[in-house]
Formats: sequence, structure tokens, C-alpha cells
Amino acid sequence: MLKKEIQIAVDKGESLPLMEEFYTIQGEGYHTGTAAYFIRVGGCDVGCHWCDVKESWNAELHPPTDVDIIVTNAAKYAKTIVITGGEPLTWDMTPITTKLKASGLNVHIETSGAYPVTGAWDWFCLSPKKNKLPVQGAYDIAHELKVIIHNKHDFIFAEEQAAKVNDDAILFLQPEWSKKEQMTPLIVDYVMNNPKWRVSLQTHKYLNIP
Repeated sequence: MLKKEIQIAVDKGESLPLMEEFYTIQGEGYHTGTAAYFIRVGGCDVGCHWCDVKESWNAELHPPTDVDIIVTNAAKYAKTIVITGGEPLTWDMTPITTKLKASGLNVHIETSGAYPVTGAWDWFCLSPKKNKLPVQGAYDIAHELKVIIHNKHDFIFAEEQAAKVNDDAILFLQPEWSKKEQMTPLIVDYVMNNPKWRVSLQTHKYLNIP
């Protein structure tokens, strides 16, 4: 059980359940191949069965960390910061994004969009999940729609999501890692037949980096 003052700070977004932070190469989506500092926040109830960071789901496993400490660490490494999870919009992202941007940093998010949007974002990567769909505000501001393809039906889901997102969002289809041999050829064919989409691969896993 968190002390009352710590719980208040978490509720306000002044502290966040920090799972890990690391400097690496962005492996997916529009910014693939670029250097970025990742901040992974614990806490998620979306519950994707193929999630590769299930240890992020329980926020209580990850110590509440003052956002000033997180920002100070991030500013040492990179100009681009990616906040991911877990589901980062579980928490109020306003304090951390305000401070990151005040430090002159570009602030990106990777989110399912299942919760109301908080924070100020230079890049909003929306990766919707069937079991907890995005709020309308996430569709409205998404710069990038990234749909994970685990089976053939996911192409139908992808089109449903593309119809909801704003007209400027860049559309990506990405094979779920454990099904990449089966799904990647189908994605390639689909993109060739539907060129509004692009292929996204988890290149960091091929490169064996975080």
C-alpha cells in the first residue's frame, strides 16, 4: 500500500510507476531506425494475450518515481523521448510531457488509446486493441495508426480502425512477433493491394537490441 502522499503524487502524474528506461533505436513504425530514449511506465488492463511485456501490467510492481528524476535522466541521452508501457494513458501524462518539452525534447507516445488523452505530444502512435478500443480523442490526434496483425481477421479490424482515425494519420500493419513467418507475407500482399498502408516490422528484435 502506497503512503498517502505518494499516492496523491501518482494520481496527479507527478510520480509514475517506472518499469524501465533505456536508450536505443526505435524499432517500429514511422520513426524506425532513429535513436530514442524509452520510458516504460507500468500499469495496463487492456490485456493483449500476445503482449511481450506482461510484467508491465501490474503497476504495483514498479516503484513510483518522481517525474523530475525521469526527465533529468532522459535529457542526458536523446532529443527524442518515447513514453510507452504498459498503457501510459492510465496516468496523467501532463506533468511529465510539460517538463520534457520544457527541456527542449521531442515527446512521443505509443498507446492503445483506451483512456482519455493527457499530455502534449509531438508524435502520437496509436496502436488500437480489440478488447479495449480507443477513445475518440486518440483517433482525432493520431499521427500514426499501427495495427498488429496476429491473424487474418485483424486485416478487417485494421480497416475498421483506419476508418475512424483522422485523415492525416499514417497507416501501418505490423506482424505480431510470434506469427511473423505466417503473417508477414500476407501483410506484404495486403499493402501491395492496398497501398494506403505501410509495413512495420519489429526491427529491434531482428537487431537483438532493447
